[in-house]
Amino acid sequence: MRKLFGLTLLIAGLILAMSAGANFRYYEADRTVTVAVVSDDNEFIDLTPTQPYAYLNNGKLTIELSSNNANYNETLGFGLGLSPDTIYVFEEMFNVSNELWENNETAYPICVTISSNSNNLFLFTGEYNESATYGTQIQFTVNHGSPVQVGMIFNSYGLGLGPQSAQMSISAAAGACS
Repeated sequence: MRKLFGLTLLIAGLILAMSAGANFRYYEADRTVTVAVVSDDNEFIDLTPTQPYAYLNNGKLTIELSSNNANYNETLGFGLGLSPDTIYVFEEMFNVSNELWENNETAYPICVTISSNSNNLFLFTGEYNESATYGTQIQFTVNHGSPVQVGMIFNSYGLGLGPQSAQMSISAAAGACS
C-alpha cells in the first residue's frame, strides 16, 4: 500500500512539475479601449477635399459631380454633371495626409491603396500628363507632413443619361509601399 501511495504521490508531483513549465497557455483580463470616430479630414490618415466637387458628407469624403453637391452654387455653376461620351480629368480632387506619430521624433511612412469598383473611374497621383500612371487601383507612399494629391478620371463613354455611382475603397498600412 505504501508503494501505491508513493507511486501516486510521484505521479501527482510529475503532473504538477510539467504543468508549471515554461509553456504559457492562457490569460484573461478586462481592459478599456477608447476610440474616437472623427471625420475624414481629422483622422490619422487625413482625406481633405481640394476641389468643389469633393466635400465631407457626415464626415465621409464624397465626390459629387451634380447639382446634389453640397458646394453646388447655381450662380457659379460647377455643372450639372458630365457630358455623354467624354473623358474628364480632375487633378487634385483630394489630398491624403499621414498624421500618424506626429509627436514622435521618428515619423513613419504609410502605404495607401485606393480602389474604384467602376471601370469608368480611374485614379492617379500628382499632375496628369500623357505618361501618367492611372488605374482603378493605385498604391502610393505618404510620408508624414507631405500630403499626396489624388486626381480622378471620369470616362462617360457608353454610359446612359442619368445618375451613375461608384465606390472607392481606401486602406493604409504602416511602412512604405514596395
